[in-house]
Amino acid sequence: MMDFLLAVWEQFRSFFGFDSLIQLIAEGDYSKLRTFEGIAAFISPVIPIILILELVRGIFYKKFSVISYKIPFFSYVLNAFLGRFIAIGMTFLVIGWLEDKALFTVPFTWYWFVYGYVIWELAHFVYHYLGHKVRLLWCLHSTHHAPETMHLGVTHAHFFLEAPYADLIRTTICILLGVPPPMLFVIMFIDGTWGAFIHVGESVMKKGNMGKLGQWILTPSHHRVHHAKNVEYMDTNFCNLLNIWDRVFKTYQPEKEHVQIKYGITRDIKPNNFLDAYFGEIVALAKDVYRAPGIKNKLLYLVMPPGWSHTGEHKTARVMKQQLQENK
Repeated sequence: MMDFLLAVWEQFRSFFGFDSLIQLIAEGDYSKLRTFEGIAAFISPVIPIILILELVRGIFYKKFSVISYKIPFFSYVLNAFLGRFIAIGMTFLVIGWLEDKALFTVPFTWYWFVYGYVIWELAHFVYHYLGHKVRLLWCLHSTHHAPETMHLGVTHAHFFLEAPYADLIRTTICILLGVPPPMLFVIMFIDGTWGAFIHVGESVMKKGNMGKLGQWILTPSHHRVHHAKNVEYMDTNFCNLLNIWDRVFKTYQPEKEHVQIKYGITRDIKPNNFLDAYFGEIVALAKDVYRAPGIKNKLLYLVMPPGWSHTGEHKTARVMKQQLQENK
């Protein structure tokens, strides 16, 4: 029993990220705040604190529902013991494998850091785009889109194999295009922090468009659009912080005042059911593959976009958007 309680306590400390900050305060050496380690120690607890604020405000305004945190909670618990260790291992494996094969390597200066971040966003766009356009990869990513409300807890709603796949794609592109590992780790920290923040709920940030800043970066409003199952919003805003590649590839979509966001995925799922959110798309794909005639069709179900059918009765995002435009 004691071992279990200690494990829970360690997970609690890890989730809130207080260890490094407590150590920094205990040492009293605040000059470390000028270093990456010090900055990371100071920023790491911010998102968990905002999550607590979000919960408190939700309770105060009577908009809090425990059940809406069910999928993120169980996903976090499962991934804490599986996904994150595999993802870390994948990152170091790719670096060790490809670092000496890079086309070139840039120095770690502020102007090359801008280059590195633009490349990171490209890599993130590729991983994220494939996660929506390849059925097998959608099975890994769909858990993140299954919750029917938006709040910081959704940050933790991921299938355990998605992070390793994401880091395989992102790390490969970044390393081959010259981003040095130290710069990559700093970018990953910034990206992870911002990527968590843009899931903030309306109880903390009502509109989430962040004014004129939203013209240059992707805000909580943009990411709410990304999580929407409204046809006009589907498959948009794939970047995380900089919207450059969404603009380049025509997937940038601001929130429309007259279109109320409906969260979730288009497949009918049991509301707030963890098992259905976690494994439902895999089961649905397995059924389609089993029923499909011929090897070619079976393989196509794996690589074609969600909604593709061997019968030609496609319900992909692209087809539904075309139909929406034709009906206007």
